[in-house]
Amino acid sequence: MVRVLFVCLGNICRSPMAEAIFTHHVAEAGLGDEVALDSAGTGSWHAGEEPHPGTRQALKRRGITFAHIARAVTADDFVSQDHLVAMDAANRADLLRLGCDPARVSMLLDYVPGMAGEDVPDPYYTGDFEHCYHLVDAGCRALLQRIRAHHAL
Repeated sequence: MVRVLFVCLGNICRSPMAEAIFTHHVAEAGLGDEVALDSAGTGSWHAGEEPHPGTRQALKRRGITFAHIARAVTADDFVSQDHLVAMDAANRADLLRLGCDPARVSMLLDYVPGMAGEDVPDPYYTGDFEHCYHLVDAGCRALLQRIRAHHAL
């Protein structure tokens, strides 16, 4: 089982969006028994909340159903997850500061050709959930290809 944790700041916009999109692509590929998914935030102020309405609407428009309750990343995540995928450089830096093994941490857009090192802008501040959706979808598709190749799935 390959375990993937998507990480953003508050776990109500980008990381739950990535979890939902990736879950959708994993199911379409018939790999639901091979890949386990979750998401968390580097901060805990939204813990217990549902995803942001903008995230839910962007997913609903594409027929992606999803239920998630926000939570903060834990030290257990650093050992139980194979891949911790940050949405931006600040999230990545927070994971490393919290003690996560750098070999397990990447940024989502690192998997998209020509976008390595780029951030997924936080739609909580930009309001642009559509742009966020397109970036996250591209990253999730590329990440799934990488995982399939790396783990021979």
